[in-house]
Amino acid sequence: MVVRYNPHGMSIYDSDQRKIEQARRKLRSDAKKDGYTPSKRALYLAGWVMIFSSVPPAVLPTDTIAALYRVRWQVELVIKRMKSLLDIDKLRAREGSALAELYLHGKLLYTWVLEKRARQRCGEDWNRLDQSRRATPWRIWKLLRQELAVAIDGVSHWDLSRWQDCLHVLQERPQRRKLQTLPNQANGLSNI
Repeated sequence: MVVRYNPHGMSIYDSDQRKIEQARRKLRSDAKKDGYTPSKRALYLAGWVMIFSSVPPAVLPTDTIAALYRVRWQVELVIKRMKSLLDIDKLRAREGSALAELYLHGKLLYTWVLEKRARQRCGEDWNRLDQSRRATPWRIWKLLRQELAVAIDGVSHWDLSRWQDCLHVLQERPQRRKLQTLPNQANGLSNI
């Protein structure tokens, strides 16, 4: 329920009773961990949500703004999925370098390919937010990631007669330091 809207863009909502009790339980639990008791005022305010918006109610009703605020969590879940399944937050390059930018663009392109393939497999409407949904994309993305890994690596098309050429290409580039090897005296020992 919307309690009030003011021209400065602040709307205050109270949650349903189940969510209010859930928020209060979390507040009590967190307070207990930190060694204090929450005040009556804090427990009362735990049931309210404040949203600031520059959109006037004539353009979007405040109930719609509240619904959009709740949906914004889906965007955060997409980012979390990209971090978890694709390691998009772990770039193998220095921050701010051209390589980091290229690496990030490659991961974003890979994400786009995954999403496009998911829509091909599951249908265009399979994960739309403007209709009821039956599943989340986590398992679909995991499965498609495995499928794409095989396609990208091309394992099914490897020519095993060229394996020595592959090993040559995969060698370290010349460096000043030598790669570590066993000392000559240890070469004869069988338990190393």
